[in-house]
Amino acid sequence: MTPMDLIAKERDRLLQRTARVYGLSFTIVSLVCLAIPGAVDMASFFVCLPLYLIIAFCQYRIGSSRSMLWAIPILVAGLAVIGVVALLAPEATGQAGVSAVAQLSAASMASTAIVLTTELLRRIFLGAAFALTLGVTTFLMMPFQPVGRTIALVVLGWVLATIIGFWISAGVPQAARRIASIGRAHRAERQASETEAQRRQGARLLHDTVLATLTLLAHSGVGVAPDALRQQAADDARLLRQLRLGATPTPQSSGVYNLENNEETVLGTTLESVKQRFGRMGLEVSWHGTGQVLLPSDVLDAFLLALAECLENVRRHSGVTEAHVTITEDETMVRAMVTDSGVGFTLDDVDSARLGFKESVVARLKDVGGKARLFSAPGSGTTVVLEVPR
Repeated sequence: MTPMDLIAKERDRLLQRTARVYGLSFTIVSLVCLAIPGAVDMASFFVCLPLYLIIAFCQYRIGSSRSMLWAIPILVAGLAVIGVVALLAPEATGQAGVSAVAQLSAASMASTAIVLTTELLRRIFLGAAFALTLGVTTFLMMPFQPVGRTIALVVLGWVLATIIGFWISAGVPQAARRIASIGRAHRAERQASETEAQRRQGARLLHDTVLATLTLLAHSGVGVAPDALRQQAADDARLLRQLRLGATPTPQSSGVYNLENNEETVLGTTLESVKQRFGRMGLEVSWHGTGQVLLPSDVLDAFLLALAECLENVRRHSGVTEAHVTITEDETMVRAMVTDSGVGFTLDDVDSARLGFKESVVARLKDVGGKARLFSAPGSGTTVVLEVPR
């Protein structure tokens, strides 16, 4: 089924239900008027009662069926009611009886116009039904009220019902197109967000691996064992080679990525693996507090990667060979405080565009609902506080 077919189906369903409610409401009003004492004599009322039941049944069915044939018994039974009120005992017909006929001809029977506005054949049937109702009602009600009043009531009622039908017929496709447009905009926005996330992940990946290794090479590997440097470069080369083949990088620690298939689950990394890696690189990490962080896998990975990046900054920039990491946790948050007694720096002197802290720490934690705070001063070392939700 095409989108246009779905729109047409929804339009028809709304038209049918509107016609049902509209028609049944005025049928009940008309019957109540006819039941008022003095409206018509008792014989006329009991003759009209089954005709009203036929009208009500057909109006109920028109609300769930697309067939326009249900409009025929509504019109026939409605005209029959008008004939009974006007001809069976005209001397007993009061003002309430005339009002019942007005409600019936100008509203209850006119409800069929709502479902007869969608196609040419239906519109032809609509015109014939309107002309028949107007002619019969005007002729039969001449003894009871001015002709102009009857014509005005019938014309107004049928025109109103027709306008409702055309308004719904035109409004539903417009609403559907608007909804489709919003859906397309949402998909485009989501795709743009995913593209941006992939770009940022690529930047982090590049920073945490290749750029870190190249920085070591630029400084002639000072403070790093040659074997560790060669292993790091080999890991980076393998990473880039497999990325070209379409593998998916899975972060394990700062500078270390596993390449796995999309459908495989990423396991969280322990704090000990981070300590061991930096021990090989010449930075002694002293842990304080809990030795194992229990977090969801994605949160744990982001937490440890941000922590490892902070330790990498200590190793590269602080001028010391020892860092302290204090892990604390409560019911809602897990925190890591990374401190060193190095040279420190002035926060305002740091370029805000640098990828290291902005992307690999702040943005990475923000992606999982966490945050990072940085404290430093020249000659007083540096402290970074990392927080992630449990």
